[in-house]
Amino acid sequence: MVWVRGMAMTRRLYRGAATILVMMTVAQRPASGQAAGRPAANDFNDVHFHLTNYIQEGTDIHDFLRTMGKRAGRVALFGIPLQQTWSFANSGNFAPTYYLQTDAPLYYYSFTDAFIAMAYRSLKPEERNRFDPMITGFNPADMYAADHIRRVLHTFPGVFTGIGEFTIHKEFVSSKVAGNTASLTDPALDRILDFAGEAGLVVLIHNDMDMPFAKAGVEPVYLTQMKQLLRRHPKTTIIWAHMGLGRIVHPVQSSSAQPDEWNPNQGVIVEDILKDPGLRHVSFDISWDEVAKYLLATPEITRRSANLINRYPDRFLFGSDVVAPRDTTAYYAVFNMYNPLWTLLTPDASAKVRKGNYERLFDAGRKKVRAYERAQGW
Repeated sequence: MVWVRGMAMTRRLYRGAATILVMMTVAQRPASGQAAGRPAANDFNDVHFHLTNYIQEGTDIHDFLRTMGKRAGRVALFGIPLQQTWSFANSGNFAPTYYLQTDAPLYYYSFTDAFIAMAYRSLKPEERNRFDPMITGFNPADMYAADHIRRVLHTFPGVFTGIGEFTIHKEFVSSKVAGNTASLTDPALDRILDFAGEAGLVVLIHNDMDMPFAKAGVEPVYLTQMKQLLRRHPKTTIIWAHMGLGRIVHPVQSSSAQPDEWNPNQGVIVEDILKDPGLRHVSFDISWDEVAKYLLATPEITRRSANLINRYPDRFLFGSDVVAPRDTTAYYAVFNMYNPLWTLLTPDASAKVRKGNYERLFDAGRKKVRAYERAQGW
């Protein structure tokens, strides 16, 4: 993820919070296809954006709206569900702001959902239409996690469109999280995805396909479990973040083709999912500068990546994965990195990856979640 150290949230985010909680005003989506408050021309919609960082500080949403300007149309808005502990015994007076800066544990920070909801509701109604807030403050190893998500919808009707980004397996993060380790086979995760499907929530899940420093010629350790999980929830709209990649979890490369080796490469793995009729509900985002570096590593890799996207233009979405950006340069960096890829996509594929697929999935999510909330009497 692109790391930009967050600034302390300004007080105006909390101004009128009590009134917000009482009124629970539902932002209405305009009847026309062009959302009110969204610029007529924009370069992209952003499926992956963190307003806050690992110590729950970040960019004021009003400042970020100005940063979006006319280039960004709509943004999936969420914080980070984990709080980094500041352990004096571990780092003394040094206050860590990122999970790699200390050995102290991370813990789930449920208040992030209320914080995001209040930030969203501090905007004018026409400004809200440019955001799709996401629920993240739950522990996916907790059987009560689905109840937390339902409670958030009940408390903040008219706000949230999806859940995520939340994490199951993530290099250097999963092992630091206090409590039980999240698992793709945990019934708690199935309860979450079942409820997401029932309520119409779009799901953005981070799960590394493999372990760090994996050997060639061996099937990615989490691939089979991930595909089994996806198959168990065909009625849930799921976006697999980063195509299953990480900072250290590199794209799978074909091995030397020994008779007893597992040999597909990353492109083959992704395409097998895309062409599987039982996984039509699954899409991939290409967020994060680390992922951009993989897809742009050589002209040939970029060409193969573009060819894959051109064959399945409805199944990929752009996301920045920027965290609490200070300025436009920081926010637009990932999108600009992808210029070599954009030039190789067909006009149809480019438009869908940058904007259209977001609008299709999140427009449907908004409609379904609002209908679910009305059916509950919220």
